[in-house]
Amino acid sequence: MLEIKTISLFLITALAEIVGCYLPYLWLTQGKSIWLLIPAGLSLALFAWLLSLHPAAAGRVYAAYGGVYIFVAIFWLWAVDGIRPTAWDLVGSSVALIGMSIIIFAPKNA
Repeated sequence: MLEIKTISLFLITALAEIVGCYLPYLWLTQGKSIWLLIPAGLSLALFAWLLSLHPAAAGRVYAAYGGVYIFVAIFWLWAVDGIRPTAWDLVGSSVALIGMSIIIFAPKNA
């Protein structure tokens, strides 16, 4: 059960970070409304708060979170940007997820 909670929290954290960065990107590069900066700021604040909910040491959480972020970013590429991930994208994000799993789920006494 802890594993499901940890992975779910990482996924939500990554989504909050990506939304918080994507909205300013739309404003800066595509001429969208400056008002997008308000939900972007809220999303980044949510991202920071969500990172604080992880039970592991901060450095370990940030390292493992990076693997999940890579996976979610590749999914975003397909779902939002409409660009189909390449086989290399999928292999790379799988390697990142394996690394995340090793960091987070390794025996704590090791």
